[in-house]
Amino acid sequence: MMNKKWAVKRLTVNLTSSEAQKLEEYCAMTGRPSTDVIRELLRSLPVNEKEADDITESSQLAGLSSS
Repeated sequence: MMNKKWAVKRLTVNLTSSEAQKLEEYCAMTGRPSTDVIRELLRSLPVNEKEADDITESSQLAGLSSS
């Protein structure tokens, strides 16, 4: 039986072969299931303009920006 605590919304994500491979390798390396890894990444996303601006600024300072 599925734990209702997590059964709030089910999502299907289409990944490229390389994205799927990267996720699988990371999960194998860390011993964590892909759902946990994806959930953690989603939780780390900015949820307001200030957080988004801070992340954009940090990326630009680190040379990670595409602009």
